[in-house]
Amino acid sequence: MQPARTMKRYRSRTMINRFMLILTIGSTGVALIPLVLILSYVFQQGIGAWGVEFFTETYRPVTLGEGTVQVGGVLHAIVGTMIIVGVALLIAVPLGIMAGIYLAEYPGNRSSTIIRFCTDVLTAMPSIVVGVTAYILIVQRTQQFSALAGSIALVVLMVPIITRTTEEMLRLVPDASREAAVALGAPKWWTTLTVVIPMAFSGIVTGILLALARAAGETAPLLVTVLGNNNLAYSIFEPMQALPLLAYRYTEQPFTEMNDQAWGAALLLVVIVLITNISVRLATRKRLSR
Repeated sequence: MQPARTMKRYRSRTMINRFMLILTIGSTGVALIPLVLILSYVFQQGIGAWGVEFFTETYRPVTLGEGTVQVGGVLHAIVGTMIIVGVALLIAVPLGIMAGIYLAEYPGNRSSTIIRFCTDVLTAMPSIVVGVTAYILIVQRTQQFSALAGSIALVVLMVPIITRTTEEMLRLVPDASREAAVALGAPKWWTTLTVVIPMAFSGIVTGILLALARAAGETAPLLVTVLGNNNLAYSIFEPMQALPLLAYRYTEQPFTEMNDQAWGAALLLVVIVLITNISVRLATRKRLSR
């Protein structure tokens, strides 16, 4: 009787295990369906706009010639996106990482509780609110739309993501690693810098990528801070074009060619984020395997 009962229990557990496996695989597939549909649709609509002119030329005034509309390329938007997001990264990464270190290493302080609460509020803050605030505090005071104003608005959106991710990753580092470094006579700041951060490096990079992905696709803050520019601009103190801003503006145009370029810009944004994620993850994997 005992072997039969054991075998029956084994079969029951096996069936439950298979059912849960199928359920999780099915749930994953359902979750991926919207992503696949969106990516495939953006690819179908945007790939036709890609070409040498799309990547190497800037905006040209719309002219009717032989029944076609000539609008140039989006080089100015590509350069603008790189500058705006790059400046935002230079400011947000050190601020977010240092704030995350403070929250993880000194969790019991009253200031840590306040900072954590403010970070959570900023994480859920609508981007248009951040953009309008940057417009009032920067654009109106300087009487000038600029890439710097847009970068600062993006910093406000990026810092909470980097901060919370850094905090959570540092908390996952075993206390034994910290204690071992302290036992060898290392001060707390040296332990954090040489032991804790390297062990959480992959997770911190993931947080930076999440912040980068959000910043690269934001349109609302740029509408009221950067304004846009049909020319190739390099100065952060003047209006500048960006890919999400260009995609939004071109969708409002009555010309099919400009609508196609909007889809092309959207596809380019997706590809940039995808390549960035893959490249950094490969680099992180090589670093951790050493």
